[in-house]
Amino acid sequence: MDGRVGLLLLGGLEEQPLVPEDVRAVITARSHGLPLHLDLAVARFLEIRRTGRTPEAADFDHTFPALIARTLSDLTEDERHVLRSASLLDAFDLDLATQAAGLSHQAAARRLVERPMVSEDPYAISPYHLHGAIRTALQTGDTATADRWTAADWHQAAERALSALGEQWRQAPTASDGQAWLVACLRQGLRLARDHHLDDLAWLTAAAFAYIDDSVWEPIAPPAPAQGGGQAADTPADALAELLTAISRRQHEHRDRTARRLTAVLDSNLLSDELAQLAWYYRAKADKDLGRTAASLEGMRRVAAAGGRLAPQAQRGIASLARIAGDFPAALDAASTLTWKSRRHRVRGDILWPQGDFTAAAQALRDGRAEAEQHDAPGERAIAQTRLALVTAFTDPRRAGEEIDLARQYLEPLDQRATVLHLQVAGLVRDAGTDDRDIAQRVTVLRPQIDVAGLPWLIPLLETALAFHHTLRGTEDDLTAAIARVRDATPRPRGLAFLDWAYVAGLLRLSGPGMRGNGSQQWACR
Repeated sequence: MDGRVGLLLLGGLEEQPLVPEDVRAVITARSHGLPLHLDLAVARFLEIRRTGRTPEAADFDHTFPALIARTLSDLTEDERHVLRSASLLDAFDLDLATQAAGLSHQAAARRLVERPMVSEDPYAISPYHLHGAIRTALQTGDTATADRWTAADWHQAAERALSALGEQWRQAPTASDGQAWLVACLRQGLRLARDHHLDDLAWLTAAAFAYIDDSVWEPIAPPAPAQGGGQAADTPADALAELLTAISRRQHEHRDRTARRLTAVLDSNLLSDELAQLAWYYRAKADKDLGRTAASLEGMRRVAAAGGRLAPQAQRGIASLARIAGDFPAALDAASTLTWKSRRHRVRGDILWPQGDFTAAAQALRDGRAEAEQHDAPGERAIAQTRLALVTAFTDPRRAGEEIDLARQYLEPLDQRATVLHLQVAGLVRDAGTDDRDIAQRVTVLRPQIDVAGLPWLIPLLETALAFHHTLRGTEDDLTAAIARVRDATPRPRGLAFLDWAYVAGLLRLSGPGMRGNGSQQWACR
């Protein structure tokens, strides 16, 4: 019910009341106008009538927690057991409620979900849920029932519920629903482990790696507890929730904020060695984005040396850092050892196109996109397609428009801020040589977005796009200024750092206005 039904039965909508006047008066006085109290009172009234007894005013002269206790007394023992177990869950289905209760049959869960205290959303992954006030009353105010649970009972039920959630995730019905099931189970599992101090994170570790596997960054953190919100992590589940939140929120926060959050998680010493590698890896990625190449390389080498699940991705990071340092031979050697998990084709494409080998770079990125589709990885597919759009934009603006449109389509359901900004730069390259004012306005909008995101590695690419624009227009002074900005945006510790951008900028000057269409041949001057 939703309060309206309660008012109808109480006679509040000028209908013939089912509930006698004296009972209505007690219910109304006790509810203080709260729809949930009204609904529960009316549900209990109907339940008492169903048993053949005539409800009396004394049956409802109770506070809300006491009304919950009386409602519990109307249930069978198995139903009470399922109800208490289900109160640990944000949402549930029949299987989950039954497994959380430790029962071998669904009959009690089936009877329970048909009662008015359980709400249903037929379109949700887990369709049933209890109102938060009912859950709180069950867990904190159940002191009168004879079979009330002890603290140990609640702890064991939390362990059963966590295990049941893990089983539900592992048996997600289809690959297309897998991400939604993963996120739903992770949110509930993290809250259960946190609120009930379950030190064994069990399947949550594997689920955390599955979550980061394809760069689909749906919010993952469970709601903060009623008390203590904002405090430092003090359980392994707190630390894991903060770790995944920092990783996903980097799409909306400055990368320096990401690095600091991950450092705090590592300093808490609450993560297992395996999960600590996850924090080390993403902190190294943040350091790379911030231009802290030495710190990034140290972190990547640490993760690679550990030989864990993220070792292939760390090897990719090492190859990318070699490219950033301008050591193309080392970068190509490293890329040749990579696998699908380390995005081998994308890395190769990123190395080849700054050297002017657009044909080979585009093929590598198409191969990467195809491999992502083969592995049902929409996040990586969007990244590879965006890179392909950029590469194509240098030589074939018409085809680039099609590639950009496809990249936008791939990115639409995802949350990949850096890739979206990368695609906007690809759009600038496609339109290079056209309306100078339009290009300038778009750059003016894009530059602060990159700064706010904490993605300084995109600035040299942005300036390279501008240099390309001025090359095609034949505006020598503007080209000189753009090349100078490329160099300023890529600080070099008297070595070869970011040599690829300076290399590209120099080739743009050599190529001149006629480069588009046969730029690959003109740039092939390694």
